[in-house]
Amino acid sequence: MADEGKSEALKEEETTELKEGEQPEAQKEEESPEPKDIVTIEEAGPCKKKVTIEIVREKITKAIDKQYEELGKEALVPGFRKGRAPRRLLEKRFGKETTEQIKLTLLDDASKSAIEDNKLQTIGEPDIDLENIEMPTEGSLTFDFEVEVRPEFDLPQLEGIPVSRTKLEVTDEQIDREIEQIQKWSGVWTPREEGSVELEDQIIADAVLKIEGIEEEQKLDNIEIHVRQNGFVSAIPVEKLDELLVGANTGETKETSVEVPKTFFREEYRGKKVDIQISIKDIKWLKPAELDENILKRYGVEDKDELREKIHDTLHGQLETQGRTEMTEQIYEYLLDKTDLDLPLTVVAEQANSVLQRQYTNLLMRGLSREQVGEQMEQLKAGSEQQAEQQVKTFFIMDKIADKLEIDVSEEEINGHIAQVAMQRGQRPEKMREDMERNGSLVQFSLEVRQDKCIAKLLETAVITEKKPEKKAKKTRKTAKKSAKKAEKKVAKQS
Repeated sequence: MADEGKSEALKEEETTELKEGEQPEAQKEEESPEPKDIVTIEEAGPCKKKVTIEIVREKITKAIDKQYEELGKEALVPGFRKGRAPRRLLEKRFGKETTEQIKLTLLDDASKSAIEDNKLQTIGEPDIDLENIEMPTEGSLTFDFEVEVRPEFDLPQLEGIPVSRTKLEVTDEQIDREIEQIQKWSGVWTPREEGSVELEDQIIADAVLKIEGIEEEQKLDNIEIHVRQNGFVSAIPVEKLDELLVGANTGETKETSVEVPKTFFREEYRGKKVDIQISIKDIKWLKPAELDENILKRYGVEDKDELREKIHDTLHGQLETQGRTEMTEQIYEYLLDKTDLDLPLTVVAEQANSVLQRQYTNLLMRGLSREQVGEQMEQLKAGSEQQAEQQVKTFFIMDKIADKLEIDVSEEEINGHIAQVAMQRGQRPEKMREDMERNGSLVQFSLEVRQDKCIAKLLETAVITEKKPEKKAKKTRKTAKKSAKKAEKKVAKQS
């Protein structure tokens, strides 16, 4: 009679307890190994793989059983104590939600295992269409996805790379020019007693500017104008200003017209024609200062001979830096020319977008309107794509070289380089590192340090030939700076 009064739920609970109390013989033995997925990998384009995975039924069943076992321990079902509800009621109550959770877990585990087991060096996450994949009621679960991978390529010969270096040669003429420049920096503008305007002179003049579209003329009194090839009259840039003014005398008036560039930073002059009238009132030349005790003291030397030695050491250091920059540029060019690899399209597109955004922002900062920048967008896009391809290609090449040569960067090395940069900028190293960690540039900085170590290693075995320095030393230095900047731009962070 007592049994007849029991509720159906209580009978179910007791039956569940009896079943749980039993320990099947199979569970006493070691659990069977995890069923393996069936994985197929195919080429799907440049740096792209198609991965097809079949999750066998045995694995799906085990995942379902495990999920309901865990759910059964925590689920609250009316009429049953916690953890005592039968599975059929759990399936009825939580079936849809649980099935979706099992599916997502299976897909995630299977895709990660396929990538790891097959050693795919992926870029980014797999693109899996989760919504259109359904859990089968029977049989296996098959799905596929595409993923971008690092390019596979062969490095060129890394030993004996041919490079040339400008011969380190500091001449007396170079030192003399530096001393002359020091004297000019401390010089005084002195009225020219006789003669006409010469190159590098300074004139005091009254100027009248007639700006296109503005009726009222702009009159400027007693302004200073430096006589250079490309100079300024007030804020107006004037090409070949030297040809206009050299040979003129005090009291003369010179006239010219200029077309101000559309990219000029001052909006009121941008893209306009400006008629300029210059009335010369005074001519001055820069009288160099005497190399006296005050100048020597300023440079921390006792006499002229010590000053020459100091200048010699400075110029020698500049030439060493220039030579390193020249060889670095040649190493990069060699690697880019000798390495053939396909690039991940998504990575290139993202890098190109980043380059384009920087160029766009720079133009806006120079004073161009969004409409004017828009007119140049096609040209900017072409340039950004080319630059991005080179940056991405350089990154993968240098990354593979670092792996091959077993080159890594320690925290001590990174901190040392940060300290050097911080000292140059007058900042505290700790503060600079904090800022770099916050704005995300520390990873990029580490890559640059590692790349520098790679270049240094390659230069150890490079075949170096010396060449004579160019006659125009100033132009050579300017080119070196440009090359250094170009080399720095080749470092690209990818992940």
